[in-house]
Amino acid sequence: MPPPSSPAAPETAAAPAKSKKRLLIVLAVVLVLLAASGGGAAWIMYQRSHAPLDDEAGTAQSHKAEPPAPPTYLPLENMVVNLADPGGDRFAQIGITLELSDPKTAEQVKQYLPTIRNAILLLISQRTSDELLQREGKEALAEDIRREVSRPLGYALPAKKGASAARSDADNPVRRVLFSSFIIQ
Repeated sequence: MPPPSSPAAPETAAAPAKSKKRLLIVLAVVLVLLAASGGGAAWIMYQRSHAPLDDEAGTAQSHKAEPPAPPTYLPLENMVVNLADPGGDRFAQIGITLELSDPKTAEQVKQYLPTIRNAILLLISQRTSDELLQREGKEALAEDIRREVSRPLGYALPAKKGASAARSDADNPVRRVLFSSFIIQ
């Protein structure tokens, strides 16, 4: 009868083979994960470098921005005003249209219209024809009118164009002052 073989002998030979297989499997999984994460990182970098850029922020756009709501235009009655020229023989006939952010603002402006028209008339009557014949003079008048229209609505604009703008100017519903007619005689 052959001597009984020890049961530990076959296990010790199989144990190193199993541990080498496990080590190879673990290494293969780690390599696959590294390759996948590297590929994912490369894909993200490629997408960022080829994405359209936002004009102001310089960041990639992830979705289309909603277009802004169309403005509301509020035309004011034409105004005829004597100018501050020497002799007082010059006058201006000016048509003004306000560009506002929404119809609600137009209703608010209409409530303050007598005060706003008075302020505009006072502004124009302080100008000379020489000032108003120049583009810069018209632009300065438009900015002053915008300030006067904004004031009753609770928005403060800086006195000078170069001055630091108030925080509320960004939210100001009075976007622009447009001249529909501008006659100086």
